[in-house]
Amino acid sequence: MKRPELLIPAGSLEVLKIAVIFGADAVYIGGEAFSLRAKAKNFSMEEMAEGIAFAHAHGAKVYVTANILAHNEDLKDAEAYFLALKEIGPDALIISDPGIFDIAKNVCPETELHISTQANNTNYGTYLFWQKQGARRVVSARELSLAEIKEIRRRIPKDLEIETFIHGAMCISYSGRCLLSNYLTGRDANQGACTHPCRWKYSVVEEKRPSEYMPVYENERGTFIFNSKDLCMIEYIPELFDAGIDSFKIEGRMKTALYVATVARTYRKAIDDYMESPELYKQNLPWYISQISNCTYRQFTTGFFFGKPSEESQIYDSNTYLKEYTYLGMADDFDERGMAVIRQRNKFSVGEEIEVMKPDGNNITATVRRILDEEGNDMESAPHPQQKLFVDLGMPLKRFDILRRKEEDGKL
Repeated sequence: MKRPELLIPAGSLEVLKIAVIFGADAVYIGGEAFSLRAKAKNFSMEEMAEGIAFAHAHGAKVYVTANILAHNEDLKDAEAYFLALKEIGPDALIISDPGIFDIAKNVCPETELHISTQANNTNYGTYLFWQKQGARRVVSARELSLAEIKEIRRRIPKDLEIETFIHGAMCISYSGRCLLSNYLTGRDANQGACTHPCRWKYSVVEEKRPSEYMPVYENERGTFIFNSKDLCMIEYIPELFDAGIDSFKIEGRMKTALYVATVARTYRKAIDDYMESPELYKQNLPWYISQISNCTYRQFTTGFFFGKPSEESQIYDSNTYLKEYTYLGMADDFDERGMAVIRQRNKFSVGEEIEVMKPDGNNITATVRRILDEEGNDMESAPHPQQKLFVDLGMPLKRFDILRRKEEDGKL
């Protein structure tokens, strides 16, 4: 049984490190150009170099996305960008545009080239075409069923890899290609500037009554006509193995560190358990489901994997994200008193009960005994994001342990 790669997104250097520590075999990131997540923080060249060095030191890989659909003006800077990337040595480049692909192949002949889902890779002929151009891996279109992926695997060489999204948000578009944002706001989703109009609330206007807005009701709470549930395949790891997928890909380069840690850790354990024993995977399935629901999500669907989605894949009553936990910070270091050094992300207080989330799958409840600022002053609470703090939880922490708090209402 071949072990598939677990490929995790990262929108910042901190999240990259967390992804690696919490189980990623590889991480994909965006630079400051040619990436489809313009609103993400993205990586400077210096941050990419540090992230690649960190990942390699921990046995993981880093792939850089350059998957915009390029216009003429984009091409003039592409060669210089890939020359700069060549110096820092990512393990692969993820590309969708043939013109960008050709430039990358000429500038970085030693770097693997992967074809983005944006290229609409729906059949084995497309896979074979890209292999002839020099691609090592092709990301399957989101519209493919497991049966179609399995047939592609049967009809392509073993050394041509299949990467498939198995978890995360679903676009209301074809393989991520959407014109709606550009049409409504002038911001092109295919250039990395999507405004997510598929998540907006809509009303109907009758032609002869332009000032009267009639909401599109499904029930008393209204409806969201492009409101897909999130993809989640944690219950179908055996089927993903059987399809011959080489890389299990998680969506979400704009997600939080807590989300990335939770999803990476859960899928890591599910994959490893199944590799050890299918019975062990079945036994631990309730744990995977409970853990994956701990991070922010929008209700789950299996997408196109078992056939075309029905009305059950749509959310009609609310577009509210469900949120079980809040990210408080991550352990960076320790001082001579044994207190954890953290960079705080959300407010917490002395006496509060929180949870320590460890990479090995353990979650440990702890009470905040003491909080000190950088000058050693006692604090009753930590209200300022990014503040450096010293925290006593009455227990030792390891670097990269995550602090989180369970939320009562569970909604954003």
